[in-house]
Amino acid sequence: MSTLRGRGRIGWLSIIAAFLLGLATPPAAADPALDIVVDGESRTFSREALLARPDARDIEIPADIAYGRPMRFRAVPLAALLAGRPMPTGSVIETVALDGFAAHLPLDLVTNTDPAKAIAWLAIEPADAPWPKLPGKQATAGPFYVVWTGAQVKSVSSEYWAYQVAKLVSELPPAARWPQLVVDAALPAAHAARAGQTLFIAQCLPCHMINGAGSSDVGPDLNRPMNPTAYMTREGLHALIRDPKSVRTWPTQIMPGFAADQMSDRDIDAVISYLAHIAARNTEQKTAQ
Repeated sequence: MSTLRGRGRIGWLSIIAAFLLGLATPPAAADPALDIVVDGESRTFSREALLARPDARDIEIPADIAYGRPMRFRAVPLAALLAGRPMPTGSVIETVALDGFAAHLPLDLVTNTDPAKAIAWLAIEPADAPWPKLPGKQATAGPFYVVWTGAQVKSVSSEYWAYQVAKLVSELPPAARWPQLVVDAALPAAHAARAGQTLFIAQCLPCHMINGAGSSDVGPDLNRPMNPTAYMTREGLHALIRDPKSVRTWPTQIMPGFAADQMSDRDIDAVISYLAHIAARNTEQKTAQ
């Protein structure tokens, strides 16, 4: 009898130990998956399913934007993942990243398959061969990263190289989705603020809102409560956009600079003209109230 009781005690202790061990052991990480949402309809692609696709292939990137060096990826043409899912002309594909970064890729650019232009790819980080950590960061560009090839790859905005992507969503173009970021219709066609608006949407909106317009709050709103043109000189703001660390540094600084081949001095001046225009309109609207 005592033997049976002893065995029972050992059995219960084993069960309790196993239970506690289960609590102490973290659950296995779920296989990362990419959601693609078009017209409210969502489809989910697991990493393994993407890697197993017949159109997946190894591609060479001679000058990768995120890593700053040549890279090799296993990737799927982004156009193939969107094929058969019609979207209105002028739509954009919004990339939703794990850190909140949200670029707006023009649909005609994303769906292009002509190598004489630029071709978008979804690079997939394999579970058994993780990519290197990004320069200055503690994470890789995975699990999914939008990269580009083709003869006109240099014309692609640096912010369209969206990494750590979790979701792709079809949306109206930003100017239609958020009218408050649009310049005054009375501005001349050649006004620098018009070019600045286009550049702001491509290069700045992925991290910054303006007048509450935008999907990302990685960086501050650039017109609420105060526009940077109200408290910085034009020269200082130009330097900040070109290389933030040349103006000020802090431990949690994440804003990257823009090299001359990503934004020319003229481009930066156009963005500043756009910010100044939005600031002036904000003042006029407050005065009118």
